Amino acid sequence: MPSASGTALVTGASSGIGATYARKLAARGYDLLLVARDEQRLSALAAELADAHGIEAKTLRADLSVAGDVQHVEERLRNDPSIALLVNNAGIGPRKSLLTEDVAYLDQMVAINVTAANRLAVSAAQAFAHRGKGAIVNVASAVALAPEIFNGTYSASKAFVLALTQSLAHELRDTPVKVQAILPGFTRTEIFDRVGGSFDAIDPARVMDVEDLVDAGLRGLDQGELLTLPSLEDTALLSQFHTARYALGPHLSNREPAPRYGVGA
Repeated sequence: MPSASGTALVTGASSGIGATYARKLAARGYDLLLVARDEQRLSALAAELADAHGIEAKTLRADLSVAGDVQHVEERLRNDPSIALLVNNAGIGPRKSLLTEDVAYLDQMVAINVTAANRLAVSAAQAFAHRGKGAIVNVASAVALAPEIFNGTYSASKAFVLALTQSLAHELRDTPVKVQAILPGFTRTEIFDRVGGSFDAIDPARVMDVEDLVDAGLRGLDQGELLTLPSLEDTALLSQFHTARYALGPHLSNREPAPRYGVGA
């Protein structure tokens, strides 16, 4: 019997943040459509969660760096009316600095972190707006707010996800559709192992457990947060950030250059 909560489509669901979202959402009663490249791990997770929670868990193998695979996921989002939640999580992280990285790897990062994320988020927004219900969780990163401290392409890809989320929320403001960007800091997942990194050089006090991260993300979604920074206690700091950003508004576009440049009239 279909879940009353509907189906959650989770990308990058075979491990890490995606698999943790799948487990937490299954416990909340969602049916699942799990998307990732590793079909064996997806199938094992789907069987585990279906058995543990009595929900329906399906899998869809897709490599989101491949346009055709992205389109298959998009078709499910658009054509399956049971899908009520997209967790747009799939992504890859940096291996080294931009000055030493293989540009082809960076292209792959953009394909997954930006192109696929954009297509799926926009497709979900269009489908959910038409259905009059649904929610989109875009997994960004804290480095979207501080790009100079990390690999530039990765930071830029997550800044794209953040900007996309803010714009979608504005366009969806008169609909029941909820949109959230979660901005994790260092999180203990497999992603560091995959790209040859390590937590050894990072202060353990700065690394969040993935279970805590996802619990905070879901609590933020429940509370209607547009941006969820799980490490941030003083939300006044975020308000001040937005206040400063909005104050720039009247100065972003004018007919004449600012007088300080000494040009024009």
